[in-house]
Amino acid sequence: MASIVGKRQGNRTYYYLVESARVGGKPRIVSQRYLGPAEEIIARLSRTGPGEPDRSRHLAFGDIAAVWAMLERLQVAAIVDEVVGRRRVDAAVSIGTYIALATLNRVTDPCAKLSFADWWATTAADRWLRVPAGALDHRRFWDAMDRVGATELAEIERRIVARMVEVFEVDLSGLVLDMTNFTTWIGSANDRAPIAQRGHSKQKRADLRIVGLGLIVSTDGGVPLVSHAYPGNLPDVTQFAAMVRELAARFRSLPGADGELTLVFDAGQNSADNFELFTDTALHFVGSLPPSDHPDLLAVPKSRYRVVDKARFPGLTAFETTKVVFNIERRIILTHSKTLHDKQSQGLDQTLAKAHRQLSEVADRLARGRTRKARDQVEAEIAGIVKPRWLSQVIVTTLTGQDPTDLRLTWRTDPTARRALEDELFGKRVLFTDKTKPSRAVIVTDYRSQEACEADFRQMKDPKVVSFSPMFHHTEQKIRVHVFYCVLALMIARLMVREADRHDLHLSVRELLDTLAGIQETVLLYQGDRGRPRARRMLTETNPTAQRLYDLFGLNTYAPTPPQPPRPPTKTT
Repeated sequence: MASIVGKRQGNRTYYYLVESARVGGKPRIVSQRYLGPAEEIIARLSRTGPGEPDRSRHLAFGDIAAVWAMLERLQVAAIVDEVVGRRRVDAAVSIGTYIALATLNRVTDPCAKLSFADWWATTAADRWLRVPAGALDHRRFWDAMDRVGATELAEIERRIVARMVEVFEVDLSGLVLDMTNFTTWIGSANDRAPIAQRGHSKQKRADLRIVGLGLIVSTDGGVPLVSHAYPGNLPDVTQFAAMVRELAARFRSLPGADGELTLVFDAGQNSADNFELFTDTALHFVGSLPPSDHPDLLAVPKSRYRVVDKARFPGLTAFETTKVVFNIERRIILTHSKTLHDKQSQGLDQTLAKAHRQLSEVADRLARGRTRKARDQVEAEIAGIVKPRWLSQVIVTTLTGQDPTDLRLTWRTDPTARRALEDELFGKRVLFTDKTKPSRAVIVTDYRSQEACEADFRQMKDPKVVSFSPMFHHTEQKIRVHVFYCVLALMIARLMVREADRHDLHLSVRELLDTLAGIQETVLLYQGDRGRPRARRMLTETNPTAQRLYDLFGLNTYAPTPPQPPRPPTKTT
């Protein structure tokens, strides 16, 4: 039973919220909370009185705290400081802390270092990480980055990955290698960043210099294990050897890497020199070959195909043989997927429809005699229209006449040629491997795990979270550091998703971070008659999913301490 009891001390009465209960058959006070004198209680109950907050602030908490918890579990700051060495005794923040802060920002809300201090002010992180305002100046970040060279970056990544494998028990048996590139805004006259070059931009920006990035990730969660930055004008295949050697050297001593390791990659990495690497390492591989380069395999009749695994891979059949590939006889598995076949057929329909419209426009223009182009120019225009993949095999064009006014175009789609194309090529992949014992289903599973690396690259091109951009560095050394903490941010995000997935919370990176970001910290400010306002901090209400993530990542460690009730005045003698 609760009641309010007043206690007289001197000339004033102080009130308490008291709860009573029977203990051993006798009434006893079991809980007592101090409320204060009458005027304070009235002020708190008044909507406009001094007991109400004058204003409030909302700070980012959930995503910031969860990412920082992961950085601490991986000991990122400590590892960086061990490798690079701590800064001067009078320095406000260590180099490792700067790298951790940059990673934290990349995961949650990527921004330029020039805007870092403004972003930091919107978070609650200053409660558990005291960083002087001057230490967040963009020039201090650049000074720290200058201390981390390429050799140090490689050693830091090795140690962090070793710590990650130990703490999170990541399965290393399945590995995927892939490469991509990222656009930069570095000027053409800048000669301080030779790593940024013009090449084949996968973001379709031929006008910008690009930086290449290769990743080896685990199929267990898509967690990055090896990263390799390289000049954007170099073909991907030329970087394969360096990554495989680093992989072999790095994982000899790692726990969980003493078993069989399988590296999966696409046909873009194929070369005789690259495959010689596997004879000197304990690595196995699963790769693919361009189907059009092996017409003898494509000619195998469908009657020789067998179902791979009806439950796991519906509609997938395969034919198995051996063949000499890059000077060594390898196991070959030729697969046919009905799903892939249908998608390629639909894609061809769309490409044909576009070509039909363009050819019709050319034919109509020629029929009206409204062209001044010579015959060779019109032929070049037609060749450009039917240039896309497979069109020239199924579209038959006839151009008559010599003078521009006499030119006429007729065209048609050959259904027989299309059927032959679909029967020969559509839905087929040529897989090859040095693994002789695993079943076809296992090899197919290995090959399809490439999605883990492709998903990582898509994530790094997400402009909102875990993003490579924006990048405003203009020297090679700083670009390499930028690449390092972007990959580290991806590692953190993938580990978080993996942890949530293991607790039956199946969320994407964006969904997980958005849910955590919904846990905010509210600061209530009470302004007295004089002096600085008094602050009271509390967290916003959470939904069930957010609460489970709160518990999973141990956010209570970083949550604001609940306000203690005011102490009653003490008697003076």
